[in-house]
Amino acid sequence: MKIKPEPIIFIREKETKNTIRFKEQPGIGQPPIIGTIYVQKWSYPAEAKQLKVTVEVI
Repeated sequence: MKIKPEPIIFIREKETKNTIRFKEQPGIGQPPIIGTIYVQKWSYPAEAKQLKVTVEVI
């Protein structure tokens, strides 16, 4: 069961020593579902400006 049928979009917000912080872009008038996520720099292309995440209950 998916919590939200469409993916959640995150925008690159800040770079730290070893991670990149991404902030969720909720829909108009909607609260964030996740909020902020941190991704290790080594795990994805450095030029990425957005992430798309799908949350699923298992």
